[in-house]
Amino acid sequence: MTKIKVGETYTQEVRYTQANVDMFAKISGDNNPIHIDADYASKTPFGKPIVHGFFAGAIFSKVFGTQWPGEGTIYMFQDMAFLAPVFVENDYIAKFEVMEINEEKHRGVIKCTLEDHQGKIIITGQAKLMHKEKF
Repeated sequence: MTKIKVGETYTQEVRYTQANVDMFAKISGDNNPIHIDADYASKTPFGKPIVHGFFAGAIFSKVFGTQWPGEGTIYMFQDMAFLAPVFVENDYIAKFEVMEINEEKHRGVIKCTLEDHQGKIIITGQAKLMHKEKF
């Protein structure tokens, strides 16, 4: 099994649908109308509904647990700064870069960003993961 190295990167395209935002609102209990009511959201500075920050950031968890490093990943820490709104039916790119590795403890620190297709950073943060085979 190939070990992940410092400087290695990974990307994943993502699109959020209103149906999924509505489902997240129901599951999380966060039914703030800015996420689910187009009429209400039209009167806000954003002009239309925005995706919940933690739903948008869940792309990081999805990638870590299922794709890179994948199965066996233990998610230990995540910080996120929300720099701009995420809108439904827009395309985004989640980007990942390995910043540090502690081979002894099988841990990696990963820079995570969500960007729009113009390269504007929407969410930025860092995660700490443990993976016995990959780090």
